[in-house]
Amino acid sequence: MSTDVNLYPGERLGLPEDGPGSIGKLGRRIAALAIDYIPVIIIAIAFFDYDSIAVIVLFAVIQILFIPTIGGSPGHRIMGLRLVRSDGAWTGVWRPIVRTILLVLVIPAVIWDADHRGLHDKIAGTILVRAR
Repeated sequence: MSTDVNLYPGERLGLPEDGPGSIGKLGRRIAALAIDYIPVIIIAIAFFDYDSIAVIVLFAVIQILFIPTIGGSPGHRIMGLRLVRSDGAWTGVWRPIVRTILLVLVIPAVIWDADHRGLHDKIAGTILVRAR
């Protein structure tokens, strides 16, 4: 008897249930987002009179610069997460750009599948996994 039910997020993708390489959990993701946004907001207040466009652009720049160079945003790395391609390889340069554009649109980021991958990650072909 076969079943199509996943026992845990990431099982269908061949990822472990827990530990390094498993799907990054919601709590770590939210903390990483806060860690990334706090300095962005401080910079936007200090230099751009808290312009909302400046906040979005600064956030996007952080994502696009750091994902291909250190495997995730500063918040991701501090929270023990890394962004990889669906096959586990380096994201390259275009995937972080596509992912970030969709992330700042917000809606794709809050639409998740059973593997806890946001639509922005599915479209970019990426997965946010635990690094440690």
